[in-house]
Amino acid sequence: MKRTLSRASILALVLGVALVSPAGPAQAAGNTLTVDVGSVVRPVTHVGSGGLYGVGSNSKPTTDQLLPLSPSGFTQPAPGTTHLGNGATEPCCDALDVAGNITRAGAQQLVRMPDIYPSFPYQWQGWADWEQKVRTMVQKRLAATSTTNIRGWELWNEPDWTWNTSAAGSFNDGWTRTHRLIRSLDPVTPIVGPSDSHYSHSRMLSFLTHARDTGTLPDVIVWHELGDMDWNSFDDHVADYRAIENQLGISPRPIAINEYNSLNQMDIPSVAVHWISVLERHGAREAHRAYWFEAGTFDGLFTLQGQPTASYWAYRWYGAMAGNVVRTTPQSWLDGVAAYDSSRKIVNVVLGGDSGNNSVRVNGLGSFGSSVQVTVNAVPGSGRHTHVAAPTVLSTSTLAVSNGSVTVPVNGMTAEGAYQVVVTPAGGPTSSWQQVYEAENANVVNAQTRGSSAASNGSYVGGIDGTADMRSQSFVDFTVNVPTARSYTMAVRYANGTGSTSTHGLAYNGGAFSTVSYPPTAGWGQFGTTNVTVSLRAGYNVIRLAKGSPNFGGGTGYAELDSITLS
Repeated sequence: MKRTLSRASILALVLGVALVSPAGPAQAAGNTLTVDVGSVVRPVTHVGSGGLYGVGSNSKPTTDQLLPLSPSGFTQPAPGTTHLGNGATEPCCDALDVAGNITRAGAQQLVRMPDIYPSFPYQWQGWADWEQKVRTMVQKRLAATSTTNIRGWELWNEPDWTWNTSAAGSFNDGWTRTHRLIRSLDPVTPIVGPSDSHYSHSRMLSFLTHARDTGTLPDVIVWHELGDMDWNSFDDHVADYRAIENQLGISPRPIAINEYNSLNQMDIPSVAVHWISVLERHGAREAHRAYWFEAGTFDGLFTLQGQPTASYWAYRWYGAMAGNVVRTTPQSWLDGVAAYDSSRKIVNVVLGGDSGNNSVRVNGLGSFGSSVQVTVNAVPGSGRHTHVAAPTVLSTSTLAVSNGSVTVPVNGMTAEGAYQVVVTPAGGPTSSWQQVYEAENANVVNAQTRGSSAASNGSYVGGIDGTADMRSQSFVDFTVNVPTARSYTMAVRYANGTGSTSTHGLAYNGGAFSTVSYPPTAGWGQFGTTNVTVSLRAGYNVIRLAKGSPNFGGGTGYAELDSITLS
């Protein structure tokens, strides 16, 4: 049975009403979220900031609305979709139609193939019909030679209840048949699945055994987390899945949760915080907010009029994280996610889930000095139809650091609201605007994030090798936010172990490419710096460094990227 926690039941918990579920937050909670700045979980990639049907068109939401949220990825309907989701009167948001908006926002997308059907649950029309649909979808994608952000084919959606076994045979056999057809047409684009509506040990074991034995394993493992309070079970699901991989001798696959959060809790900011926290903590590659209502609102982060909601601000705080996600330890219902940007000395904590007077204890602040500046912000628990123009500043204070730690009070919390704690040295951040952008925090396409003590923040991006076509070209897109329109010096920290000069293409905001040259360094993972000039507009800009990219002839040699610094 699913444990349910609707908006009304959250309020009941705050009031102390007994429910048949785990004990909820008491009125005088007094809990503490602990943040360990020195304990790195992984580089910031904004795992939880994706959406199913989150982009409704090439302009809704606008690119300018998306950029502050640092979206990681989306799941969008197939090319040529006829799907009428959630009472829509016309098909929405074909992956190829919205690709430009998603690319400009620095994100990638998975393509949901069964959304070629008009209704849900899907009405199976036979294998000949389905295979012709698959051929048409793949051919349309292959013809879109400037679209680089298709990160995977999702072969089916929620087969545990939408696959027509009586007409189509078993799903496992159908998966293998479809997988082989796609691979005959497109041997490059990753394939993702099985995309069940919930995690099931028995179904996952059966699916992976069959896929292994038929040579049709997915490149990325997908399932959905759609029950009330399912964040409580996510760690168990991940552990169980990894145990199955080990049992079957399957190399570890990335995990994508391309639908998360329940119908009842979708528009509750604190629930979003719970989800973001566990997704980061337990190793998802990406996760997409569920599509319960209107397309094009980023699943309720914007009202129907395109205005920010309370949940929007929780994701915007999350989107502002840079550097490394660091370890957080929840207490009772109080949970959160935190990041440390060492280049500016900023600790950014987003928290929620409890009521009353609570606190955040931040450890590992020895380099911040004897005192720190702290700001606490809040947004209410209002839903997707309520415009919240800005967060409320609850407090600004200077607190003494004791043994490298500080405890920040967060008083008057509500169980539905979301909160942000920002900690800097007493004089404020070391820079008034972010100047250093780590490659591992950027949108990394067809390349790999690797660890090294020589890298500026412990990680860098290597394997930037692909030039063949839009499916395999390798590049890194940095989303930067600058205070004024002017020319900036961009220092690129790189490694080049080839022994001779290598090159990348450089473009920004969709403009023409120029060339960046990388003289040899002492070896791979051994970094040097080269400077170039970029003319940026005030606000957000997307800077691409590419080995291969549309409208670029391709770089020479090979180079790894650590960071860029703007000045």
